[in-house]
Amino acid sequence: MAAKWIELVTGSLEQKKQYRQYKKRIETLPEPYAAAAKALERYLMYFGGIATDGETVLTMFGDFADLWERAAADGTPVRAIVGEDPVEFAETFAQAYAGTRWIDKERARLTKAIEDAERGDQK
Repeated sequence: MAAKWIELVTGSLEQKKQYRQYKKRIETLPEPYAAAAKALERYLMYFGGIATDGETVLTMFGDFADLWERAAADGTPVRAIVGEDPVEFAETFAQAYAGTRWIDKERARLTKAIEDAERGDQK
């Protein structure tokens, strides 16, 4: 019972556990893969506004860790993964996980506010 209440306040404990596992996977990558993955992860966090649902985020980060682990195991050069434009790579990667993003909620909120204003339904 207490676990349900705690999850109501903090979010899914299982998802937090999976996220910590993802972070550990990235931390244990050899260089230069760890540095590249951390830099891209930082950009993804700022760029994506990431999805509002935890499952989409966990799927994306799980696939992200798989990508870097496979590259490290195969000895694939970092540039062979990200190409000449790492920003384009990161944004394309994030777009593949088209869950609901924070900005989507704000877009809907803005649209509704303008429609309400037009009708005179100001709150």
